[in-house]
Amino acid sequence: MRILATILAPCSIGLGCMLLLAPPGPVNRTNPDKAKAAPSFTSSIAPIVFDKCTSCHRPGEAAPFALMNYADVKKHAPEIAAVTKSHVMPPWKADGDCAFRDDRRLTDAQIDIIQRWVTNGMPEGRAADMPRLPKFASGWPLGEPDLVVKMPKPYTVRAEGPDIYRTFVLPTNLPKDTWISAIDFRPGARSVVHHSLFFYDNSGQPRQRDGQDGQPGFNGGMGGGARGGLALLTGGRGGGGSGSLGGWALGAQPSFMPEGLAYFLPKNADLLLSTHFHPSGKVEQEQSMVGLYFAKKAPEREFTGVQMPPLFGALSGLDIPAGTKTYTIEDDYTLPADAKAFGVSGHAHYIAKEMKMTALLPDGKMKTLLWIPDWDFSWQGQYMYQDYVALPKGTKLHTVIRYDNSAENPRNPTSPPKRVRWGEQSTDEMGSVSLRIVAANESDLTILQDDYIKHIRESLMNRAAGPRRRAQ
Repeated sequence: MRILATILAPCSIGLGCMLLLAPPGPVNRTNPDKAKAAPSFTSSIAPIVFDKCTSCHRPGEAAPFALMNYADVKKHAPEIAAVTKSHVMPPWKADGDCAFRDDRRLTDAQIDIIQRWVTNGMPEGRAADMPRLPKFASGWPLGEPDLVVKMPKPYTVRAEGPDIYRTFVLPTNLPKDTWISAIDFRPGARSVVHHSLFFYDNSGQPRQRDGQDGQPGFNGGMGGGARGGLALLTGGRGGGGSGSLGGWALGAQPSFMPEGLAYFLPKNADLLLSTHFHPSGKVEQEQSMVGLYFAKKAPEREFTGVQMPPLFGALSGLDIPAGTKTYTIEDDYTLPADAKAFGVSGHAHYIAKEMKMTALLPDGKMKTLLWIPDWDFSWQGQYMYQDYVALPKGTKLHTVIRYDNSAENPRNPTSPPKRVRWGEQSTDEMGSVSLRIVAANESDLTILQDDYIKHIRESLMNRAAGPRRRAQ
């Protein structure tokens, strides 16, 4: 396995996936008393739709239709009533004991308002009650970027065959070192882009490989390695002229980093897009565009992360027999120093069903940091906490991921089911939960980073002794 061959390398950039969050929306101005008495579109429905739906349901975005006015919403009203009642929409998968920023879920009262509005004939209401439509800067939810970079030429994605891993080189031509507070990735062919990881490079080596086969970029993603895997969770300066800038996956939306945190981007560096394509059955032309938002000042501190199981489960011995209804992998890790968590995300493929990360604090209290009870490959987000979550030294983190490789799983991509192992193809499987943290005391950052690297190496050594997995 390619990733194992380089895991003990002292410094490299590794496989990973740090996803960005959904942007904050306008304040919900729904008046509950007024809405209960007489729900109309202008007074009751528009504030909900503009707050929770329009950022995706508008021209140029991934949603299949717009929800920007009364006519739009009325046309799809029965469908909206059904998917909001079932909690399918707005898309939000995360649950837990810690409040999340930009939570898109509707309250029970909001769902009830929608139901009653549809039942009562979908009245439009008074024009004077209509809230202002949110403004979106040229299609950028976070506003106009400070710098927009685009692939100079489109890449042709073949119609059939195995998944494609391709890295593209986009010059930034920045005149000075810069810190990045947010990145918005806009794929040109959404139907075939599975994910893209962002890196910077100022060595010039990727640029020399770019386009040698007549197409933009070069085959393969960024290399593997223990420190490389850690680099994808951190925001500091990378080694060897390269470093991580996060990434994007299906269902992700952009968001600014918490105050005082940012990614480093050196002057004249190239932006690298390490992109995974899943052919759709027809030829597509992909020409990605990236918006960069500069931090106003250098960050106050660096951040790091813990991914469980490490390297997206590559060391877990994941091997799921065909027809298996319940199969789990697990991982445990104890924090060696006081930390504070600010974000969390999960990653897996089609047949994953559930993932959970819990924290057993030294005082015996248990916190669920992330629980996704109904994993969906099409909605992969990174979730920021409203406030930092304190995790004292000695906190025991536990992650469990459950898979369903039976014919009863409607998301199973193969019929009849086939044996599934760990791998990079979309029809293979992976699985991990990534927790992003800062050291409570900045001097402890290296303790957290070095100990997590030790955990990765111990996971590799323990693999032969028997991975933590269960099939039923």
